[in-house]
This record gives sequence, structure tokens and C-alpha cells, in this order.
Amino acid sequence: MHLAYPAVLAVLLFCTGLYGVLARRNAILVLMSVELMLNAVNLNLVAFDVWLRDTLHAGQALTLFTIAIAAAEIGIGLAIVLLVHRNRGTADVDKLRDLADPPSDGQDPMDDSMAAPTDNDADQARRARRQTA
Repeated sequence: MHLAYPAVLAVLLFCTGLYGVLARRNAILVLMSVELMLNAVNLNLVAFDVWLRDTLHAGQALTLFTIAIAAAEIGIGLAIVLLVHRNRGTADVDKLRDLADPPSDGQDPMDDSMAAPTDNDADQARRARRQTA
């Protein structure tokens, strides 16, 4: 088997995943793109393991570890995305900012001109959201 075929396929998969991470705004699509990039790495590991005729099968063993890590990553990532969507109402990566509370007075959350809220303002905003829910 030629090494070029799986290597070219892995490059295409990795580039598609990289485009998805850089261009997508939905957090779930970003996680899927990261999984695509990890699968491209797994394909390279197995292809080079077969090409080098490794008797220890180190590439395949590393692939199993990568699959296990990817499964844990997607589980934790989806849990975080679901919690963020439940709290903020959106899974749009561009609209999320660190751990800041969204403004309760209807202003644009991406507006940098407003000052940082104090602890009292944040507590009042939380109480107002709980009362309306």
C-alpha cells in the first residue's frame, strides 16, 4: 500500500476540520470539526504504523488512546455546550464572552463601552432573571 493515499486523505480531513474550527460559530459544529482533525491524526498514525511494519504496533496503540481521549473530550464538551445554551440561550461561540453575565438592560453584550458590572449589579441581574423565569 502506498503511503500517499492515506496521507492525502488525512491532510484533506485535517484541513476540513481546521476550516470548521475557524469558520463556524456554532459550538457543536466546532466540536465536530475538532473530532475530524483528531480522526485525521488517527489515520496518519495507523498508516505510518502499517508502512513502517512496526512489530509493537505503537501507532495503533496511540490511536486507541486518542480515540479514548476524543470520547472524553466530546462528552465534556457537549455537557459544557448544553449548560451554556441553557444559561445563555445560545450556542453561538462569537456571542459568548468569558464568564461575564449578559446585560439585563437590553444592551448589546459585545459592547465594550459599558463599564464592568460590580458584584451588586451581577446579583441584582441574577435575581431579576430568576423572578422572570
